[in-house]
Amino acid sequence: MMWVSENDGGSRGFGFTGAHYHRNWKDNNFRKVVLNAVAWIAKAEVPPGGIQTPTPSDEEMKANLDPKGK
Repeated sequence: MMWVSENDGGSRGFGFTGAHYHRNWKDNNFRKVVLNAVAWIAKAEVPPGGIQTPTPSDEEMKANLDPKGK
């Protein structure tokens, strides 16, 4: 779920509840919607079709995980 807000003064913000699972960042559409929202709140131009990024490899995904206890 995502929501956005823009006040009368032009400030923008967004909330997002989708980052519960690290593996979601491998999904191209997941990354695109979050990056588009970040660009929108920064008042940067979002290109037609959204911001494109390369899909991270399994090695890149594992490099960003903290060790977990049992």
